[in-house]
Amino acid sequence: MSAAVPEAWSLPADEVARGLRVAPAEGLSLAEVRERRRRHGPNRLRTTPRRGSWRILLDQFASLIVALLAVASVVALVFGEIPEAIAIAVVILLNAGIGFVTERRAVRSMEALRRLGHVTATVRRQGRLASVPAEHLVPGDVVLLEGGDVLSADLRLVEASKLEADESMLTGESLPVAKKLEPVSADVPAAERTCMLFKGTAVTRGSGTGIVVATGMATELGRISALIESTEDETTPLERRLERLGRRLIGLTLGIAVLVALAGLAGGRELYLVIEISIALAVATVPEGLPIVATVALARGLWRMARRRALVRRLEAVETLGSTGVILTDKTGTLTENRMTVAEIRTAEGDFELGAGGVKLDEAPTLREALRIGALCNNAELGREADGEEQGVGDPTELALLRAAFQAGLERRGLLERQPELREIAFDPQTKRMATVHRGEDGFFAAVKGAPEAVLEVCTHVVRDAGTEPLDQAARAAWLRRVDEMAARGERVLAVATRTLPSPEADPFASLGLVGVVGLLDPPRRGVREAIAACGGAGVRVVMLTGDHGATAWNVAAAVGLIHPKPDEPISFLDARTLPPLEDLAPERLDALLEAPVVARATPEQKLDWIELHQRAGHVVAMTGDGVNDAPALHKANIGVAMGRRGTQVAREAADMVLQDDEFGTIVAAVAQGRAIFANIRKFVLYLMSCNASEVLAVGAAALAQGPLPILPLQILFLNLVTDVFPALALGVGEGGPTLMRQPPRDPAEPILARPHWRFILGLGAAIAVAVLAALALALHWLGLPGRQATTVAFLTLALGQLWHVFSMRDPESGWVANEVTRNPWIWGAIVLCAALLLGAVYLPALADVLALEPPGVAGWTLAFAASLFPFGVGQLWLAWRREPAGQRYSCGPSG
Repeated sequence: MSAAVPEAWSLPADEVARGLRVAPAEGLSLAEVRERRRRHGPNRLRTTPRRGSWRILLDQFASLIVALLAVASVVALVFGEIPEAIAIAVVILLNAGIGFVTERRAVRSMEALRRLGHVTATVRRQGRLASVPAEHLVPGDVVLLEGGDVLSADLRLVEASKLEADESMLTGESLPVAKKLEPVSADVPAAERTCMLFKGTAVTRGSGTGIVVATGMATELGRISALIESTEDETTPLERRLERLGRRLIGLTLGIAVLVALAGLAGGRELYLVIEISIALAVATVPEGLPIVATVALARGLWRMARRRALVRRLEAVETLGSTGVILTDKTGTLTENRMTVAEIRTAEGDFELGAGGVKLDEAPTLREALRIGALCNNAELGREADGEEQGVGDPTELALLRAAFQAGLERRGLLERQPELREIAFDPQTKRMATVHRGEDGFFAAVKGAPEAVLEVCTHVVRDAGTEPLDQAARAAWLRRVDEMAARGERVLAVATRTLPSPEADPFASLGLVGVVGLLDPPRRGVREAIAACGGAGVRVVMLTGDHGATAWNVAAAVGLIHPKPDEPISFLDARTLPPLEDLAPERLDALLEAPVVARATPEQKLDWIELHQRAGHVVAMTGDGVNDAPALHKANIGVAMGRRGTQVAREAADMVLQDDEFGTIVAAVAQGRAIFANIRKFVLYLMSCNASEVLAVGAAALAQGPLPILPLQILFLNLVTDVFPALALGVGEGGPTLMRQPPRDPAEPILARPHWRFILGLGAAIAVAVLAALALALHWLGLPGRQATTVAFLTLALGQLWHVFSMRDPESGWVANEVTRNPWIWGAIVLCAALLLGAVYLPALADVLALEPPGVAGWTLAFAASLFPFGVGQLWLAWRREPAGQRYSCGPSG
């Protein structure tokens, strides 16, 4: 596919528009959009081919676990044990089948999760603005651009105001590139095409309008991506850590198997019996269910997050979420509704409160002028959906200004028809001002808005109904006091000003006349207070880090429960403007900064410093953001959290997680889910390892004592696929215990299994092994059962003991009866299924013959059931002994 306008950078903008048959002021018609979409296809790049089912199936055989089982099968075949060799091969196939089904489902889940994210673009079609999915863009679409937008197609600029773009991902140039409208030579490289914007790059400053000249694979990014084939490593740190854990355990047990084999040969045992014991030990240690359950646990947890509207873009974030100790949050849109409304306007003539019913402007010319400037110096656009609901496009503050003007009878479109806009000076974060230049009835004039201190700085007089009056230092200070009063009530304050211009090119920021100050309110979001309280209970500190006025931030913090001031307590916040560089501060001063709950007037650079400050203190930091200036901080934080609705595309691309509902409570839910995922993984690892340890200890002890084997290799294989996998799967998909969010965060350096967990594994594994060996001895010497029936008693003791052992996986702080394990319906389903399979193993002749089992009778069953309760009792006593005082680091498992 080729670009719709080849070498568009070498042509004048109007010629490009003519070539694409589009008028930039109107855009394409909907009928033309449909035709071009049919001709050019969707605006998307070719993606890496899906991981096919055959590849997923083959990958199930590429592991050390399968290799060990295959060796065991071959050894059995060499010694003429055909049924055992076939059974082990069947186990390999069953294990591969279970892994294939679960991993295929997880892989498809990840693909579906990636499809949940979407990018939009603001376009002009049929003379109106609309927000459309990026893949619906077609050549000829007129796209409106602002700082923070990620480009979704290649564009030829037709308008630009202080426009700069970050093209580093295409050109390697680290500095933003200033854009202009003039064409360049056809043979210049992409880095020098200054009148073009490219798909995948980002607008870092200014505003503009461009015409789409290439989409999909016809873009510059598409041309490059066609040369590259890459795949992503989707293994998480948890999965890699589990793999290393399994390898170490296998190595350890193989060493034990060799020692037991040498001891058996020295004791005069037959070679085949020694090899059978070694195979039994090797099979006993193989954690067949480990990769399966890890995959399911991660996939299940991610889907729970997605249902709560938290889209995790990087799987590594799942592990980090559970360790989050500090949340640095913006104010607007995260803690508040992000639906600004104009509460009041103060002019030289008086203070005016604006209500939902609008205002009468006949007797308030200065108020009318303030509303007019707010509507003209504006990039937003009000609109309504078919159901009548308002659907505005643009900045919430600008939408509030448009809404207030509209309610007063000043509609932006009508104003622009009478006073057309000639040029715009985009909002500059450095000067904190914006201006538009218009042609009026009596000449040219500028409409200006911005931060009060920034606008007052360039004002020389104040506009009144009957004329103007000078603005001296005393008057300027009085206006700033009025601004502080408004901010103290939690309002966001803007100043509006104007001046007559001799020409459209004149400086709009010189000798301005102050018209008034506008106070806007953004109410707290519903549920934020409860979410912040939940963070406090979970040991997670929340810090408001905002560029807004300190008094405004303090009022919002009090409203959402971030601080709890006394009725007459004065406003107290940390003003970032008064701070020297952090490296110049004494350690005790830095410690005090860490305790600050509200930081106001923070710049993007200071946000980076604040993240580093908390990270150096050992905290895992989550940072919320929505603007292009937040992208560095989102990238630096351990967990970058971007707003999905109002956030810029640059912020979403830099983040690890995107909140699709912009709700602060969703962050708390994601942290809880991150903790639950880690807790589930730790629980099923403890369960699998202690079950395998019981098998190793039972076989190893019997072999060293020169006694009969309590359980045979095939029986071990059967149990590892029954009493291991199904209960472990149930543990892996648990909802998490209620204590997870009532305890401090986990240390991020903490391993999955710490020393107390290994003691638990060996202790409970030994208890199960003792029960198995005791049941075997009693079956042989007390009940007088023959060898096959006695082995069946030992087999059933081990199986039932491992089933009851799942109830020892509860949190030590939970109840004996009511806890996260007993409330998990999957646990009960797994137990019922395993019990049915055990009955089948004993009473189905074909399966019983393969496994060398024989019904042990009522006495044998009674002995097996009674013996299997011994390790359950040991586990409950262990948990009672390990109960920790409230407030200690949460364990995520029975003995941490």
